[in-house]
Amino acid sequence: MSSEYLIEVEDLKQYFPIKTGFFKTTPLKAVDGVTFQIKPGETLGLVGESGCGKTTVGRSILRLYEPTSGTVKFRGEEITAKNMAEHRKNMQMVFQDPYSSLNPRMTVEDIIGEPLDVHKLYTNKAERREKILGLMELVGLNAEHATRYAHEFSGGQRQRIGIARALAVNPQFIVCDEAVSALDVSIQAQVINMFEDLQEKLGVAYLFIAHDLLVVRHISNRIAVMYLGKIVEIGDADEVYDHPIHPYTESLLSAVPIPDPVIAKQSKRIVLTGDVPSPMRMPSGCPFRTRCRYATAKCEEICPSLEDKGNGHMVACHNR
Repeated sequence: MSSEYLIEVEDLKQYFPIKTGFFKTTPLKAVDGVTFQIKPGETLGLVGESGCGKTTVGRSILRLYEPTSGTVKFRGEEITAKNMAEHRKNMQMVFQDPYSSLNPRMTVEDIIGEPLDVHKLYTNKAERREKILGLMELVGLNAEHATRYAHEFSGGQRQRIGIARALAVNPQFIVCDEAVSALDVSIQAQVINMFEDLQEKLGVAYLFIAHDLLVVRHISNRIAVMYLGKIVEIGDADEVYDHPIHPYTESLLSAVPIPDPVIAKQSKRIVLTGDVPSPMRMPSGCPFRTRCRYATAKCEEICPSLEDKGNGHMVACHNR
């Protein structure tokens, strides 16, 4: 089955049952009907405030969480619990916290070599070591680091170890879950540049989850904006950044710091009123209507679906 897309996510839903009484559970709608596609070698940035479901999307695609409903396709083939083992090599993840995602009892060599062991990707010990040293070199680590433990490294170096582990099985798609948010700004730049170099060399596609919009714009071909488990806007990175349509995207972008003090003074912050509703008690209609300055009676009744506003710039809003 061939497809122009590497990854196709269709109406993905992830509900977690939460105990709300003695024998009562209420579904927490972490992801509620998300649809998008990623082409080979492309980077899709996924942004939104904390708790909007970004990480859950990434984990559900890789079936670290079993999705409640919806489909995920890899090169046109639907991924199910039965065939996920075959696709594990093609799809990997770089986790947010480089401190907790590495086993403190394992040396760097063993951490990076573990995927090689699991998938039996070498014929002898010498080939295994050669592959591990090659991966370490690829992500900017020295050969003498191989026998050391994760706690002996800085945050940036630990994240590089995590990236080398993800690359060990030569994947075609990597979910980068806030992969630079725990790092210093100077280290962030190094790691992001490394992601870009690896994409050029290996042609790998990324789902880049972050809440720093400047980082996302720099690395992404397209950007998807999430709010309360739904995608409210998706399009070309520069188009979304320079011409945001959805009121939530406008507000997010107005909060991005501007380095030029003159322009910064003239720019206006769009401050949202109210709090984010609970995913267990979602408002009727549009999830954003309780904080939106354009909200009308229609927003209360009907949840808007994504509509193309031109050039693949999709927005879910009745009034824009």
